[in-house]
Amino acid sequence: MEAVITAKGLQKYFGTFHVLRDIEFEIMKGEVVCIIGPSGSGKSTFLRCINQLETIDAGYVAVDGEIIGYRRDGNRLHPLPDSEIARQRQSVGMVFQRFHLFPHLTVLRNIVEGPVGVQKRPLQDCVAEARALLQRVGLADKADAYPGELSGGQQQRVAIARALAMKPKAMLFDEPTSALDPELVGEVLGVMKELAASGTTMIVVTHEIGFCREVADRVLFMDAGCIVESGTAAEIFENPRNPRVRNFISAVL
Repeated sequence: MEAVITAKGLQKYFGTFHVLRDIEFEIMKGEVVCIIGPSGSGKSTFLRCINQLETIDAGYVAVDGEIIGYRRDGNRLHPLPDSEIARQRQSVGMVFQRFHLFPHLTVLRNIVEGPVGVQKRPLQDCVAEARALLQRVGLADKADAYPGELSGGQQQRVAIARALAMKPKAMLFDEPTSALDPELVGEVLGVMKELAASGTTMIVVTHEIGFCREVADRVLFMDAGCIVESGTAAEIFENPRNPRVRNFISAVL
């Protein structure tokens, strides 16, 4: 089985601060990987490098074997133009902490905007697919509502539907429940569990340990820009090998 996403020797700096240190990573089709670790460990930056919201200083990320953001010429990588990066970015869906919906567009228009405006797909087809996605995330009756009329949990479910509408090869979730009131977290995690059960390839940065235990095929622990330990949920949460991971798990549990 080939990897959907591969990171090799990934390095990222913010000025002199070394944010990501030689990240090596693969995720296979249909796999769910959860990334945990303390704040400031590079988890969100890693996700943003995958879809080129952050540029990479060394190494590379590939999606389905295609290097993202760069063209290889022998042993050298040359930056791609913005238009090519935008095309590549469509292959990976991203759901953020904040929902980033267009407030002046209805829920339905928010979902069809990308497929119609960017992918140039027929409006009628996109509307039908958008309504099916709203049904999938439990919001079939909200197609004509505006984001400001929805709860935070509902807005995040619309954001998930919007990302899925682009038919990505993998979905990235950057702490998707961290901005929600506690009573709304479950409805978003429920949608994510359904996606995982349906075979969606997912990388999830999260502090929701129960979700990791239930859904993750693999859990990565990051600290100081490094992947410190990787294993099944049982291995990481019940018998971590690294002392740093043991201390973290003990604190959060």
